Amino acid sequence: MSGKKNKNIIWRMLELITYKKTNRPKTFVLPEVDEQRPNQQQVSGQQQPPEGGQPSQGQDQRAAQPEDTSQTSEAQQPKQAPAVVVERAGQKRRIPKKPLSASEVRSARKDKDQVKTDVDSNLQVLKQAFHAPENKDLIIREFSLSNKKRGFLAFLDGMTDKNIINEYILKPLLDQENASNSEYKVGMPLEDIVLTDDTQALKTFGEVINNILKGNTAVYVEGLDYILICETIGYEKRGVEAPKTEIVVKGPQEAFSENLRTNITLLRRIIRNKDLVTEFFELGEKSNTTCAIVYLQGLVNPLILKEVKRRLKNIKTDFVVSIGMLEELIEDNPFSLFPTILSTERPDRTAANILEGRVAIILDGNPIVLIVPITLNALMHSAEDASLKWHNTTALRMVRFCAFAIAILLPGFYLALTTFHHEMIPTELLIAIARAKENVPFPTIIEVLLMELGFELIREAGIRIPGIVGNTLGIIGALILGEAAVTANIVSPVLIIIVALTGLSNFALPNYSLAFGIRILRFAFIFAGAILGFFGLALAAVLLTLMLVNLKSFGIPFMSIIAPRTKRGKDIVIRWPLWLQENRPDYLSPRDRQRQPEIARQWTQQNPENS
Repeated sequence: MSGKKNKNIIWRMLELITYKKTNRPKTFVLPEVDEQRPNQQQVSGQQQPPEGGQPSQGQDQRAAQPEDTSQTSEAQQPKQAPAVVVERAGQKRRIPKKPLSASEVRSARKDKDQVKTDVDSNLQVLKQAFHAPENKDLIIREFSLSNKKRGFLAFLDGMTDKNIINEYILKPLLDQENASNSEYKVGMPLEDIVLTDDTQALKTFGEVINNILKGNTAVYVEGLDYILICETIGYEKRGVEAPKTEIVVKGPQEAFSENLRTNITLLRRIIRNKDLVTEFFELGEKSNTTCAIVYLQGLVNPLILKEVKRRLKNIKTDFVVSIGMLEELIEDNPFSLFPTILSTERPDRTAANILEGRVAIILDGNPIVLIVPITLNALMHSAEDASLKWHNTTALRMVRFCAFAIAILLPGFYLALTTFHHEMIPTELLIAIARAKENVPFPTIIEVLLMELGFELIREAGIRIPGIVGNTLGIIGALILGEAAVTANIVSPVLIIIVALTGLSNFALPNYSLAFGIRILRFAFIFAGAILGFFGLALAAVLLTLMLVNLKSFGIPFMSIIAPRTKRGKDIVIRWPLWLQENRPDYLSPRDRQRQPEIARQWTQQNPENS
């Protein structure tokens, strides 16, 4: 017994060290395109006779029998000219059928898209369009009325409010008193029975399907040549909350949400004007995302409005789901680091721009609104500027423009000074810088790059980590890494101050897209200062100026605040008092240039009553 047991142990050990073919399950391999296509002979079920041979008896019988096409339905077999059979050398050759003309193809497609007058045909089209019964989201409720008329309603589960469907659509239709007093026939106003506030009769399935996808309900009764669309949108949505990126101390505390109708309502609450127009577009071949443009008729320049519509109508892509994608598809200069479209989450700021003659673009599912056209000064303005006194706003704008220059130039300027232009540094400061760099083993360019990259890593990590942990990580990470780098003689203390000032200046810019472009542009000025000193900085500044001068936003020059300028503005850098801003921005060429009369505070021209 013991020998057998030892033998089993030795045998098991040999099995572990010897190769043994494992019985692994076969893995899934995606076949090639040619492998997916079956053999044409196997599909047709016919075999070609060998060369020089005679066809078999079964083939003779099939050849002798004429093709029976009478049982083929017109929906499956399109009407085409009969094929001509030519016999040559004992072989039959079939000449291809004549294709349909373009008008015939269009008419066939139009007839196929039209709503039929029977229930079964319309149900079949909707089920095929939504891939039922595999697609469980499509809910179809069939019903029969007291006058023996059949009908159905179709909607997407989760996109509609079922209380509206039950109380205001199904209940009136199935009410015996209403049904007995009504006769359903072609052309009957079915909307008189349905109690929803917004209805429309559609005769094409393309429009019906688009409305069902938006959350509406399709209602059809036998005998009608149209499908009634009832507004029943009722999916979950986020309410109106406070802004998260454009926070102000003094001003409204409402922000846009992901619901398109809610965003338009927020604008109409501010601009209560009958000339406020909203137009809708469908973007994306696959996503069919709804996009709206909002403008003030009689104020906006017609050429700017026409250009906005042209760009939105000519977007050809599968899906547009974010406002950043839409911005990239319609901007004039997609390779520019500076944004040429203003993005905001505040309804009050959007309304102010609409009243100046601009166009707001709202995308369904996004809490950010695009405003076009803009200039450089619009990116430097804050949402709080209109809520503060004019001299406070002017001082803050001066600080922002200084922060703009510091965020771009300061690291490159420091690098050019310490590398090429020692004579321009005061002696005491030069000695302090040299003493701080005495034990640092790296050149200045390496120090700057290390600290800039480290600062970007800390900022990105703080953004990606949610909540209070992200803010704590940014503060602690900057303190610990900065102190450790100085203690280890990797960087000099002066460079820590330079990088900190640069980061603070970047955060002082009110527009996130502009700040992001400056973060990238700063590295170009660092390399220019490291290679050519002040000459390199001057050359980079000239190239930046040429780039800004050549930028346009929907035909409006990006630097219209400087040139070309036909009339001096009073709300560019220096904000004049509100009662002195009589005209709208001249570069927009609005149809109504005057914002207010020359004397807006007319009470100053009157005597008080108690006097």
